[in-house]
Amino acid sequence: MTTTGRLLMLLSLLQARRDWPGPLLASRLEVGERTIRRDIDRLREMGYRIAATMGPGGGYRLEAGSELPPLLFDDDQAVAVAVALRSASAAGVEIAEAATRALGTIRQVMPPRLRHRIDALEVTAIGRPGDAAPAPVAPDVLIALGSAIRAQEVLRFDYPAGDDVAGDRPPGPPRQTEPVHLAASHGRWYLLGWDLDRDDWRLYRVDRVRPRTANGARFTPRPVPGGDVEAFISARFKGSDVNEWPCRGTVILDLPAREVLPFAGDGTVTAIDDRRSALEAGSWSWGALAASFGRFEVPMEVVGPPELAAAFAALAARYEAAGGGATTRS
Repeated sequence: MTTTGRLLMLLSLLQARRDWPGPLLASRLEVGERTIRRDIDRLREMGYRIAATMGPGGGYRLEAGSELPPLLFDDDQAVAVAVALRSASAAGVEIAEAATRALGTIRQVMPPRLRHRIDALEVTAIGRPGDAAPAPVAPDVLIALGSAIRAQEVLRFDYPAGDDVAGDRPPGPPRQTEPVHLAASHGRWYLLGWDLDRDDWRLYRVDRVRPRTANGARFTPRPVPGGDVEAFISARFKGSDVNEWPCRGTVILDLPAREVLPFAGDGTVTAIDDRRSALEAGSWSWGALAASFGRFEVPMEVVGPPELAAAFAALAARYEAAGGGATTRS
């Protein structure tokens, strides 16, 4: 092993655990302890803060430095960092531009085999983190889907039903879709594709996708309705063919705008005075919209439309009946 290669391997080992006994490092690198001490001095000259530890045989510890030194990632770590950077804008923090630049920096020093895997992964981040429970997805699955999208190959996969996410039942015929795009939203990953068996666009949850070994034939991508992938996926989340909620309404809340904003989601908040504000929001049904306004638990006034006022009346009657039933049983 060359000196450079040995230094890189030594740095990788030091990053992998907190403390390393000197004799163990020498054994792992198949050199003497004197060589380890010289290599440690070389790394210190490069800016790495490496402390000597006490104890039998002595050892070394890589400490945090005043400056960020060059980092060394193994293949899995590099892919994980790239996936995180691709979906950074879904974190709700304005770091998308910095994440793109960071990904470019990492990509520049990646070996070709990793660069090809990362280039296949294009992600659209939609919305901000919400209350939905995250659904973990294996990086290899994301890379496989991204590769099929980039190669324009029909994706063949098993897709368990919603109550069989563990795949306990025998799989049926594989689904076949022309994959178009990956999206990350509220801690979950989605695949947009044209389902060849259903002859329609479908949005699949990636945590349920079980790719088959070989992809199908190549295809020419179909244009996404409206031409905007993000808008089309957002519309599907809303249960609509356009990127708008089918039901929208406005109420006046006895709360200042600053207390409504953190819970407004994609709604619009307008301050009326120091203690009241108007909230315009949408949902997939009038009942769901009325119930969503009720989470503020303050007096409110319906501005419109009439369908929203009727939904509030229906909810009030339903809740009154539920409360009355509970009182009778008690």
